[in-house]
Amino acid sequence: MLVLLALPLSGHAETEAELWAALKSGGHVALVRHALAPGTSDPAGFRIDDCTTQRNLSAEGREQARAIGARFRANGVTRVAIYSSQWCRCLDTARLLDLGPVAPFAGLNSFFADRSRHVPQSAEVRALIRAAAGGPSLVLVTHQVNINALTGVFPGSGEIVVLRPVGDDLQVLGRIP
Repeated sequence: MLVLLALPLSGHAETEAELWAALKSGGHVALVRHALAPGTSDPAGFRIDDCTTQRNLSAEGREQARAIGARFRANGVTRVAIYSSQWCRCLDTARLLDLGPVAPFAGLNSFFADRSRHVPQSAEVRALIRAAAGGPSLVLVTHQVNINALTGVFPGSGEIVVLRPVGDDLQVLGRIP
């Protein structure tokens, strides 16, 4: 039987404790896929400014987001800058983390329905990360498609992918389920 291990692009996986320590030290990035929101895409005709037209967090997803925030705090990761996709499920996840003010950032918006947005939006996120270099760690709440485009990782709902910026590149240190 062949078993393949999914390792980050860096070729090694840090322990969960090391990932939390990296985030606590500043200068790192926590890419967070929004918490549980039933379904796979938004309904036809959804509007970004109207949550009733979008796929939203379930009660379980809201509890998951609170639990993720509690894990950040339990690991001493409290001094962060938080940015979120403008989609309601991401904004709700980011706010429920209860780690501080949340800044909506269009570069984190889903491009699931328009894959041509992949390159410019990924460039916007990379620019945001570069601009934050040397400061507190970033918490970026976004969508599976965005995280996959930036890292090659296909995260589960509420999963955290921890990155270290290295020049213009992003090194994946590991994943926190």
